[in-house]
Amino acid sequence: MRHFFRKFRFLGLVMLGLSAVIVLLFYNALQPKRSLPVYQPADFNPELVDDSVRYVRKYHTIADFSLMNQNGDTVTQEDYRDKIYIADFFFTTCPSICPIMTENMVTIQEKILDDEEVMLLSHSVTPEIDSVAQLKKYALEKGVVDKKWNLVTGDKKQIYELARKSYLAVKTDGDGGPYDMIHTENFILVDKEKRIRGTYDGTDPKDMENLLKDLDILKASYQRP
Repeated sequence: MRHFFRKFRFLGLVMLGLSAVIVLLFYNALQPKRSLPVYQPADFNPELVDDSVRYVRKYHTIADFSLMNQNGDTVTQEDYRDKIYIADFFFTTCPSICPIMTENMVTIQEKILDDEEVMLLSHSVTPEIDSVAQLKKYALEKGVVDKKWNLVTGDKKQIYELARKSYLAVKTDGDGGPYDMIHTENFILVDKEKRIRGTYDGTDPKDMENLLKDLDILKASYQRP
């Protein structure tokens, strides 16, 4: 009897291992695939949404734009075609939340450095101060990698309209005039169709973890089944 068990012990262990693998595969196959919602203006706190788009419930996308980056190059939606990207709003002389946000964006940059599918986009909310030269100085100080991350300046009204009507990132009202000032900690996750898939507190480490997890989920949604 002992000889019998010794003879078939190896086979039994192999069968046990195969059974475990099969059970795991079935378990994973039966798990629902995680997906991110597509956010519309009507899904947001009304305080965050410009009146002109407040009741939009579908088809909301980030508007086209034309701005200048830290190298003096024009940046448009074409530079983000077929890309997932993370956007925010900052200014180089900000002493409060922006340094934390930039540090967190640098961390994200490190994680996506070799990922051709993902990019970053930071808009200056003080374009009259943040010239191309100022943005370049800031980019060099912070370790911005040009191929991954555009710091953009340009027409203030265009930037503020993007913040309020496209990215839905700002609580305050305004016209983009000389006395208008926005200050937001939000990071916005945008998909390849220019749709908002998540918003995150750019100063909160836990929210940064959530953003990276959601980024993986979004990337997986573009993989062929």
